[in-house]
Amino acid sequence: MSYQDLIYGVDGKVATITLNRPDRMNALSRNLEAEIHRALDEADADRAVRAIILTGAGAAFSAGYDQQAAPASGVRPLDPQGKSHAEYIEHWQRLDGSRVNHWEHMWSLGKPVIAAVNGWAMGGGFWYQLAADITIASEKAVFAQPEVRQVSNTSYLFTALCGWKVANRWALTGDHFDAHEAFRIGMINEVVPHDELMPRARALADRIAMVPEPSIRLNKAIAMQGLQASGLHAALLLEGTLGALVHSSHNEDRQRLFEAQRTGGLKAYLEVRDGPFLPEPMGPKSKPRAK
Repeated sequence: MSYQDLIYGVDGKVATITLNRPDRMNALSRNLEAEIHRALDEADADRAVRAIILTGAGAAFSAGYDQQAAPASGVRPLDPQGKSHAEYIEHWQRLDGSRVNHWEHMWSLGKPVIAAVNGWAMGGGFWYQLAADITIASEKAVFAQPEVRQVSNTSYLFTALCGWKVANRWALTGDHFDAHEAFRIGMINEVVPHDELMPRARALADRIAMVPEPSIRLNKAIAMQGLQASGLHAALLLEGTLGALVHSSHNEDRQRLFEAQRTGGLKAYLEVRDGPFLPEPMGPKSKPRAK
């Protein structure tokens, strides 16, 4: 297959999927997200592949879902402008309801997905590394769900993995946290120096690849199907419903962000959204602003 927004390669028994929109911090466009799942299927269908590495090009793993306006309409996805109430709710019900399919697609693969988080993992990028079977992070990695500051949802995956008190601490603020905190709360498997990230992910993938294929496939299924059967699937279905409700709750706070964007662009939008939260608790934006 050919890809526009990612790089796909196979070396030995390991497939590597590299998100390749570095000028947009690997923001998840509709095309990129579709290509991720096509590439996962391609790796899964390749009998020679035993493990998959998912990473990003440049400074980010993924900065989340693309906030640029849709080219055809000129309207950002969050903006209800030009839509009826019913159309706006339908848009979010369909979109948020599809998220469970993305995570369960990853879990249905016969090969484990190792997320090698090389930098910023925000929003949807945060979720993809949560859904991976194993996550290794560079010391440069930064995690957050800043979209909650613009009336948006978190994911139950965070609660399932780290516990509800941890999830509430970070999901209710959208605050940034670093790789060492991610390891401390049990969200990732390992933190490594930045230049060791891909060699470490590759070494683990190669180690997994030495195990016979049926053992890899079926033991992954025991873990992931067991989690879904024990209630995770139902929780994610509920998340889709509540997520659509969150996204549809357009109010004066979000409208104020849109007004900032109309006059100053996306940079102004993010300044109004995130400026009051600076300095962040951790990461590159944790230093106080120079006066």
